[in-house]
Amino acid sequence: MRDILTLICMITGSLFMLFAAVGVIRMPDLYTRMHAATKVGTVGVTGVMAAVALHFGDLGIVSRAILISLFFLITAPVAAHMIGRSAFFAKTPLWKKTVVNEWPDSPPDDTSSSSSASSSSS
Repeated sequence: MRDILTLICMITGSLFMLFAAVGVIRMPDLYTRMHAATKVGTVGVTGVMAAVALHFGDLGIVSRAILISLFFLITAPVAAHMIGRSAFFAKTPLWKKTVVNEWPDSPPDDTSSSSSASSSSS
């Protein structure tokens, strides 16, 4: 029974990582590619780590698998947010068939007060 659960988790995680890779290749713009890589990739890694934890069953390996999954669950959304924000401020265009644009205004020229302070002191 444990082997069957391990196999199910491994196959499911691997399929999600395959979907993430296909999504990065097939999606039309940076924002949708980023979504595919972070959301689906995180679920895939979590599935594979669940399979590792089930297969070995040792407390040390299970705790490491849980920590790895938590690391991905915490860092992937933050990384995606920072990449998306950087792309927005770099004026990376949306796909031409994008239906919803929640930030239709262009980004401000001065993104932080520190850059204006450093430019005024020069």
